[in-house]
Amino acid sequence: MSESAPRVERSGDTICITMTRPARRNALSREHLGQLLAAFREAGGTDATGIVLAGEGPVFSAGHDFADVSGKPVEDVRSLLRLCTELMQTIQEVPQVVVARVHALATAAGCQLVASCDLAVAGESAGFAAPGGKGGWFCHTPMVAIARNVGRKRAMEMALTGDVIDARTALDWGLVNRVVPDDELDAAVTDLLGRATRGSRASKAWGKQTLYAQLDRPEGDAYDIAQPVMAAASQLPGAREGMTAFLEKRRPVWPD
Repeated sequence: MSESAPRVERSGDTICITMTRPARRNALSREHLGQLLAAFREAGGTDATGIVLAGEGPVFSAGHDFADVSGKPVEDVRSLLRLCTELMQTIQEVPQVVVARVHALATAAGCQLVASCDLAVAGESAGFAAPGGKGGWFCHTPMVAIARNVGRKRAMEMALTGDVIDARTALDWGLVNRVVPDDELDAAVTDLLGRATRGSRASKAWGKQTLYAQLDRPEGDAYDIAQPVMAAASQLPGAREGMTAFLEKRRPVWPD
């Protein structure tokens, strides 16, 4: 039986992709991963400026659905993890700003989803964990994204203990950008996304992709990536308008 596909809704310049498997704690089954990947690819091809990733029910996402893993040959598990990795990379490759709206617990690959989004806003009741460290299947691939958010020692603590960290700790550790009362979550997501998407859309998209390309590279390599892109980006219509408006002391009129 086919699973409930993510709900995709557009409001103005924002597309909201909502996981709709509350009875399964929004577990990332093979089918659901494929559905999310298709939704992000489709959204990435639109003229929207922002994407919000959300979840329904008592859990944001519990990570991989063990029904797709238990008893399966290693080739099947490898293909599942390749699909999951493709989703995480697509979230960072789409030109839009992607914000995770985290209303509840995000564990394992669900926490990886949060870490893979450009920005994240959490309600006070949210929690985050890489629980494989206290179980039998270590969170190897989720920790790729999580470690790049929280740093080495904190990544080791999350990975080895498997303990849940609360939203305020996640904020302190760099896993999320904002923590707000649960009833203010939607307003905080809208506010952050609005500020993160203002300006030239083309400039923003190129900037996001270049930032990911240079992160975690040695400093010299990072400059080698960023310098020619920044020079080329100075020729974009949005860059020219922004600089001209500044020099003329007027508000810019963005061409895109």
